[in-house]
Amino acid sequence: MGNLSLVTIVIIAANVIISYKGFNDYGFFERYKFNVGGVRRGEQIRMFSSGFLHADTMHLFFNMFTLYFFADVVVHHLESLNFIIIYVVSLVLGSLLSLYFHKNEYHYSAVGASGAVTGVLYSAILLEPNMSLYMFFIPVPIPAYVFGIGYLLYSIYGMKNKVGNIGHDAHFGGAIGGYVVTLILAPWLFETSLAMVGLLAVPIIILFIMHKTGKL
Repeated sequence: MGNLSLVTIVIIAANVIISYKGFNDYGFFERYKFNVGGVRRGEQIRMFSSGFLHADTMHLFFNMFTLYFFADVVVHHLESLNFIIIYVVSLVLGSLLSLYFHKNEYHYSAVGASGAVTGVLYSAILLEPNMSLYMFFIPVPIPAYVFGIGYLLYSIYGMKNKVGNIGHDAHFGGAIGGYVVTLILAPWLFETSLAMVGLLAVPIIILFIMHKTGKL
């Protein structure tokens, strides 16, 4: 984590540069943010470009800080090209899930790399299931899988109850992207970490069941 790979540096730099462009250019921000009405008019670029825009510097910082800690775990295990695939697929799936759940809300808008970053986080947990996290407000290390599962369960709660000005569905879509693509790229995980593969699928199954039964 101390030696960032070139691909991680480039992605962080792209997020910073494009986000600051958006901070200072309202027209640019409006043109490239995720917006249901815009996407449904044929502006599909928003599905991708919105992942490099952020609402403010704190939003940008937390996403890039999380990416800083987990990106090179994925690069180390799967190499740079596969990391890019996971990042992009997670970003786009996050936007697709947002579009699915808000397809009739033409004014719904969102920005941020959270979907892509959550996908990278979920991928890193699959690849290194024994990782631990240190949270500012908790004095003991937390197993990364506990954080990942808890985060997605909170995202389901946030989606159901529309908690805060947060794109919970984008986070969830990103996690699904990171989970599925990592298993495609690293099928040996079914042999070496089958229990973790099953455990990390639990929130995804819960979301599917809740949606099917009309509870979401």
